[in-house]
Amino acid sequence: MVLGKWERSIFVLILLFANASGAYVGINIGNMMSNLPSAADIVLILKAQQIKHVRLFDANHQMLGALANTGIDVMIGVPNDQLLRIGNSRSEAADWINKNVAAFVPETNITYIAVGNEILTSIPNAALVLVPAMQFLQSALVASNLNLQVKVSSPLSMDMIPKSFPPSTATFNSSWNSVMSQYLQFLVNTGSPLMVNAQPYYGYIKGQGIYPLEYALFQPLNPNNQIVDPNTNFYYDNMFDAMVDAAYYSMQSLNFTGIPVIVTASGWPSQGGANESDATVDNALIYNSNLVRHVLNNSGTPSQPTTAVSTYIYELFNEDLRPGPVSEKNWGIFFSNGTAVYSLNFGNQAVSKPDPTGLVGIFCVANPSADTNALKKGLDWACGPGEANCTAILPGEPCYDASNLVALASYAYNDYYHRMQTSGGTCNFGNTAMISTTNPSHGSCVFAGSSGPSNSTDSSSAFGPSS
Repeated sequence: MVLGKWERSIFVLILLFANASGAYVGINIGNMMSNLPSAADIVLILKAQQIKHVRLFDANHQMLGALANTGIDVMIGVPNDQLLRIGNSRSEAADWINKNVAAFVPETNITYIAVGNEILTSIPNAALVLVPAMQFLQSALVASNLNLQVKVSSPLSMDMIPKSFPPSTATFNSSWNSVMSQYLQFLVNTGSPLMVNAQPYYGYIKGQGIYPLEYALFQPLNPNNQIVDPNTNFYYDNMFDAMVDAAYYSMQSLNFTGIPVIVTASGWPSQGGANESDATVDNALIYNSNLVRHVLNNSGTPSQPTTAVSTYIYELFNEDLRPGPVSEKNWGIFFSNGTAVYSLNFGNQAVSKPDPTGLVGIFCVANPSADTNALKKGLDWACGPGEANCTAILPGEPCYDASNLVALASYAYNDYYHRMQTSGGTCNFGNTAMISTTNPSHGSCVFAGSSGPSNSTDSSSAFGPSS
């Protein structure tokens, strides 16, 4: 049984958006939608989800003002239609920096300028001014004493690498070798990263069945479907790593090394047209949850195992005004009204506390006779505001059962109860839960033991969501 829209939305992805070694996951914020939320409302969403890194495709002053004093790191963009003007005039570049950067720092923590987006593959006639634009902007940053805080780069499409597998033989499109050499030299000179939009969804679709879907979604591969670079013997268990390594090897082909890669856009569409069967909510949730987990484990890629790749998820909102197929409009995690396409919580993953000494064998489980909608609400609350660790009920994890809402809710309720029982948490959830002495664990799905001595259901307060 495949989860319906609301059943899918009960899953909460606990995303840690920064870690000790500096690797992070951020998010893109586009604006091609009929009802764009106000800058203040967008920042409220970012704060509520504890998102610490954002990428804007322009330098919208309302957004930059709203992001002031929030602690959120901001990547701003030079829109493609402004590139020719800036790339042809040092004074225009200086004016752009003064109006869009110097006027907002330090209150707004601008850390990167993305000069255009996929310029070489989308508007190749602007190629000759790309590097000059970057140089002029850099000079203006130096003049404003902001060059150490703000780095300049330009996001590339993976289409710049015509043959990305095997990664060890990948090269940039030779038509742009001169421009790319200048671009990469600029990155070396300024200590800036290579920006790449790496979208396994497109790689999978364009492969037309060459690659298994699991490879694109970071899911385990069948032993008979292992993907190996024959020149290096590196095993690639996901397409994302292969794309990033293709970028590293493409730089090496032009004799450039030591330039870090930042992935400026990566995600998965949650809806597609009749011929886009892999654009689903389930796949979007699986991809983004696995992407975050992968980036934050700091393992790097097979060719660069000690270099973690910070990544910006594409994107915060669905953009209904984007041209193209249905999938193009549905990469967002949220609708423009602020409701979730699929429920996510971008806060820090709760850390399990050791069970205090007490009675073992008490479990807080969902009542099988409870109303289905009430169970969904209880599950949403437990995995969201209640801060239960719901990782084990995500797709692909040991306690995931798409056809059994009661089992999913039981795991979430029980985890919450064990964490919070000693500080007043109860087993109630809008009267959809009950105390049981029957262990619901099965196989590799292990429920936590009781965290307190309660022998009966405590219904003194409800922890389920309000209507």
